[in-house]
Amino acid sequence: MGSVEGNAVTSWQDDVFDALKEADVRQIGYVPDAGHATTIRRAETDPDIRAVVLTTEAEGVAMAAGAWLGGQRAALLMQSSGVGNTINMLSLVSNLRMPFLTVVTMRGEWGEFNPWQVPMGTGTPAVLEAMGVLVRHAEHPAEAGLVVRAAADLAFGSSVAVAVLLSQRLIGAKVFVQKEGAR
Repeated sequence: MGSVEGNAVTSWQDDVFDALKEADVRQIGYVPDAGHATTIRRAETDPDIRAVVLTTEAEGVAMAAGAWLGGQRAALLMQSSGVGNTINMLSLVSNLRMPFLTVVTMRGEWGEFNPWQVPMGTGTPAVLEAMGVLVRHAEHPAEAGLVVRAAADLAFGSSVAVAVLLSQRLIGAKVFVQKEGAR
């Protein structure tokens, strides 16, 4: 389920971070999300990467634009429910003709318990494509890092917007646990 580096086996989450690092991503913006926890944790401890916690995903699009204007590469980590928050800001990406890379953990797919996650999870690919973002999918552990590497090469090599959607089957279905005494 990951790659082998020397004698150590890495997880697909480590493969995603390593792909961003190899692409020379220097800024990673994120709204906290359990599906991105490994990438966030590794970014926060890497001296070559600035991890930027955001209050909304739209700020991440602006952060990526600022990084690009300053000569650095950035990536935005978000959950599919946050994609709707980026719609207006994605016009900045197309108008500037700038590279843009986002890695999106999907909700509303396989094993979803929360009906509020289903509409945006279902609409995420179409919303991104309508805003001119090329969409790539990773559904299996062995392909996650490879898909992010290819997306980074495309985004930064061609100055286009690319989103990698990490399927809910890959990240694991979230479960609702009701606390004792709660109704």
